[in-house]
Amino acid sequence: MILDAGPLALALLAAAAAGAGVYAAWRRLVRRARRDPAQAGESGRDALTGLPQQADFEEELRAAVHRAEDEGGAFTVLCIGLDAFDLLNAAYGRNAGDHVLRAIAQRIVEMRHEGLPIARLGGTEFGLTVAGDIAQGRLAAQALLNHFAQPLDVGAQSIRVSCSIGLANYPRHGARPRLVGQATMAMRVAREGGGGSHAEYEPRMEADQREQAELARDLRSALDRGELMLYYQPKVDARSLQITAAEALLRWQHPTRGIVSPTVFVPIAERHGLIGSIGNWVLEEATRQAAEWRASGLRMRVAINVSAYQMRQDDFTKRLATLLAQHHLRPERFTCEITETVAMEDTQTTQRAFERLGQLGVHVSIDDFGTGHSSLALLRRLPAAELKIDRAFVTDLGRSADALAVAKAVVQLAHTLDLRVVAEGVETELQRDHLLALGCDELQGFLFAKPMSAKALALWATNETGYAHPTFRASLFGDTETTPAGL
Repeated sequence: MILDAGPLALALLAAAAAGAGVYAAWRRLVRRARRDPAQAGESGRDALTGLPQQADFEEELRAAVHRAEDEGGAFTVLCIGLDAFDLLNAAYGRNAGDHVLRAIAQRIVEMRHEGLPIARLGGTEFGLTVAGDIAQGRLAAQALLNHFAQPLDVGAQSIRVSCSIGLANYPRHGARPRLVGQATMAMRVAREGGGGSHAEYEPRMEADQREQAELARDLRSALDRGELMLYYQPKVDARSLQITAAEALLRWQHPTRGIVSPTVFVPIAERHGLIGSIGNWVLEEATRQAAEWRASGLRMRVAINVSAYQMRQDDFTKRLATLLAQHHLRPERFTCEITETVAMEDTQTTQRAFERLGQLGVHVSIDDFGTGHSSLALLRRLPAAELKIDRAFVTDLGRSADALAVAKAVVQLAHTLDLRVVAEGVETELQRDHLLALGCDELQGFLFAKPMSAKALALWATNETGYAHPTFRASLFGDTETTPAGL
């Protein structure tokens, strides 16, 4: 690269006259020329947002490291990732998505410290550099989150967009080539925690990432090796204590790790494109088991948890209908539990899925109710038959007036809309008594039974294990001869 000696020489003389070291001043000017488009040729820009791209960002970081070495300083790299952007595209279209990306880029530019690197790293991720230690990075991250909380106008729509932010600091977290990767890793941790927050890089994240990569590798073959299984936890009528249903809960029997919780492996399955095949297996296994129980005289509703991915599949309801018909199961005796967060996605895809479930006639339950942001108007339109109070409120019953108030409000709302109410996570008699007094319809939790295998549930129901409650048995077994070819 040939540098223009005139301006550089003058600047160098000025710097030296000001007392700067000649060699250090020369290094800074050369680096500035290397990253200055006017000196080194115009760099490539992202066509949509006009921001520099990742290669330029890395080059800028290299110069920032040299400045920090020369002058003694620190800076923090922020990786900013938009949350659930695919849902926004599905709801409002690609043009609206592009508009949001440009608007978000502009908001990041507005927060930029003069002269520090900024870029679109790709897709829905952006990079921003903040001068100072990690504390300054935290302040900038929170300011960005607050800035993003302001709604965006897209045509006639007002849209709120949340993001997850990861932070990595130089020199605290190490060498320049690793900063973007470390910030990205921290951003994903923030996103996995629910999004709309920031997280700082920690060395353990790399160990966690390696472990997750190993779990993803093993999960790819778990279905073929027969390592996935369904456990079932009964739901009981609040007054009679008779079993009304059993919820199918997914478990993974890993060959060396033992039982792996779905809270660990389901997010991995979602990230690595495995959730579709796992969801299909759960559907097939739950309907098969329901048919097997019905054939043996065990009569109860079977519930499965339906993921956001399944709700967005055009053929999900058709697949469910085919399996119900194949096993001669009545749709109204089969429950699909859908989290409040997914249920409240007012998108065309989600609403079409609900319409199809309503047409099919399956029993729809809104799970984890009370933790999301429900729209009463939307809730009234859904073909739901019940609400499930989130276990967080049940756990605090008897200890928190707020939890009791929320539970009471949910029960009253549900009954006003002619919906049944199920409380999960019931572990004490005090919780049971509170829920019964509030008018809760069904209860589920360790007070009655822990999740168990299908075989164990059948043995437990017939009291062959010695710990079943005899009053549970009446609703499980009965005269099925007169029941038409259905559950």
